[in-house]
Amino acid sequence: MRVLVVDDDPSVQFALQSTIEAHGGEVIAAKSGAAALEYLHGAAEHVDVVVSDYSMPEMDGMQLLERIRGLDSTLPVILITAHGSEKLAVRALKQGAYDYITKPYDNDELVYSLDRAAESRRLRLDERSRALEQAVGVRIIGRSPALTRLLDAAARVADKDVTVLIRGETGTGKELIASFLHLNSHRAKQPLVVFNSAAIPPELAEAQLFGHVRGAFTGAVAAHEGYFAQANGGTLFLDEIGELRLDVQAKLLRALQEHEIQPLGGARMEKVDVRVIAATHRDLSADVKAGRFREDLFYRLNVVELIVPPLRERRGDIAMLAREFARKYSERFGLGYVVQLAPELLEELERGAWPGNIRQLENTIARSIALASTKIISLEALDQPGEHNEAAAPGSAPSFREQVEAFERNLIRHALAASHGNQSETARRLHLNRASLYDKLKKYGMTSS
Repeated sequence: MRVLVVDDDPSVQFALQSTIEAHGGEVIAAKSGAAALEYLHGAAEHVDVVVSDYSMPEMDGMQLLERIRGLDSTLPVILITAHGSEKLAVRALKQGAYDYITKPYDNDELVYSLDRAAESRRLRLDERSRALEQAVGVRIIGRSPALTRLLDAAARVADKDVTVLIRGETGTGKELIASFLHLNSHRAKQPLVVFNSAAIPPELAEAQLFGHVRGAFTGAVAAHEGYFAQANGGTLFLDEIGELRLDVQAKLLRALQEHEIQPLGGARMEKVDVRVIAATHRDLSADVKAGRFREDLFYRLNVVELIVPPLRERRGDIAMLAREFARKYSERFGLGYVVQLAPELLEELERGAWPGNIRQLENTIARSIALASTKIISLEALDQPGEHNEAAAPGSAPSFREQVEAFERNLIRHALAASHGNQSETARRLHLNRASLYDKLKKYGMTSS
């Protein structure tokens, strides 16, 4: 249990630290509310409980409580108040404090409250992760303040039928947040339709979005139902919205304002009931100033803005993500065990810039698992692209050949183990002749011992 102790009196800090450490906890000390917030902005995921004095200069315990609630609503705060300040304590509880303790406090009472608060945080984080996992069918990894704030905001607007703009760098998981919004709304039983503006040729975007009638253009041999019509009653996710041409933007604006569309070549307007969620890695406000994006459409889309943090702002989540990817690809490649990541490797991953964000981290771990010949991946192994992949760059996805070789290598390893190193029996189990098995053992640097 890690406890952030906030008190401007060194003697009180020392007493609290001694009590907590005697109980087996770890203490981070802060002399003021400002110092506590500075620490939490970079490391709230590493703190289980905050214990703060109520009476402090510049920022008192109540003000600190309010700021912490805005930073991470799952982080419990215990306030220490002077005897006779019970009214203040009750007020603090109403504002979201987990508990209060009056001076002079009883050590056992403090320890009991700390244990309950830490368990409460763990349960709340687990509950939030399970809820999101059930909603989108994907395990959500991470407890960083940046991720916590995003999930809090997404939960608040999910069932409100407003347009949402999701901003974030490539590879941060914007589509996952869009799925969460849809599946936690009253439209969840209706379709979530994804339109990737960057993946469709600009000249086809209008016909794809709004549909077209037969003969609307050369090659339109049959009518086509567009993405808006497909999403009717549900949610339309417009990924990379900044890539749309200006003329298509104008028609999109009308669809959002009037709740109706006109298929390309059609003579009539069609009513649609669609919630729109848009996403982009671009700075749309800058694009508006440059004339590349319509200002009226920007404000129509940006009713609620959710910002998905880049991985460099979630450093406390990197080791957790890396271990999860190691488990995932160990299973996918049929290893029969989970490859472990050495501590120094995890430390290096946490220091990385990760311009490709979670997608780049996942590809890095996948490549390492595909090339691994041991059960533990060291830092040196990560730095080597691999003798069978001379042109590969760290961070890119493992190639098809690498994945096949990883699977083949581990089939041979398991067959050797089952045959107690007997090459004839191993070859029989794998339906290979002895010469072919010998060549493969040599290729992968394996022995039968």
